[in-house]
Amino acid sequence: MSQTAWWASESLWRKSAIWVTGVSFIFLIYLTFDTLPYIKAGGTNVPGFSVINKRVDYQYDEAKHRYLPVIGQDEPLFGKMLTEEEAEALVSKGKLTTQAKNCMECHTLLGNGAYYAPDLTKAWLDPAWGSKEAREADMVAFLMDPTDKLHNSIGRRMPNLGITEEEARATVAFLKWMSAINTMGFPHNFKTLDQSDAPAAAPAATAPAAAAPAK
Repeated sequence: MSQTAWWASESLWRKSAIWVTGVSFIFLIYLTFDTLPYIKAGGTNVPGFSVINKRVDYQYDEAKHRYLPVIGQDEPLFGKMLTEEEAEALVSKGKLTTQAKNCMECHTLLGNGAYYAPDLTKAWLDPAWGSKEAREADMVAFLMDPTDKLHNSIGRRMPNLGITEEEARATVAFLKWMSAINTMGFPHNFKTLDQSDAPAAAPAATAPAAAAPAK
């Protein structure tokens, strides 16, 4: 009568599966709580919502060998300084707008979504907007009616999604806040308005859709 080796016994593998599952569960709980300070607004990598009151740039850090957001002097969105609560309400409305319009069906946000249309992660800094002075107004106008403007260099256009001016301004706030998130160098080699050799102003008929939700 043959005996089953100890390392092949059903009891051993059953107990091993229970222990591995239990330890993995505890480890996942630890990782969840350890990650929260890095991903919540106001945490290590995600700035508070009032960062929309500041100048936001994206520069290469030689020491860390990656591109990082750089928060500069006061540069309030639409010329109005907001409290943290006001900024949170505005950014949250913009986030809800991008969700309601199903932007990720065509665009990518923070690595999630589709690649039919431009990535929106650093859309606030897109040099194709032409100038920082006209950027806010151009973005709002584009979001409200993008149909007469080229979506990108291959001729794609964004449909009119019926975005109101209030929703457009909130979406711009969301995009500015998102551009300030430390995405660990993603997207790489992205040139901002300050770093680009783009012309001072982009023609209205060919304004980019880099900051626009797409259906």
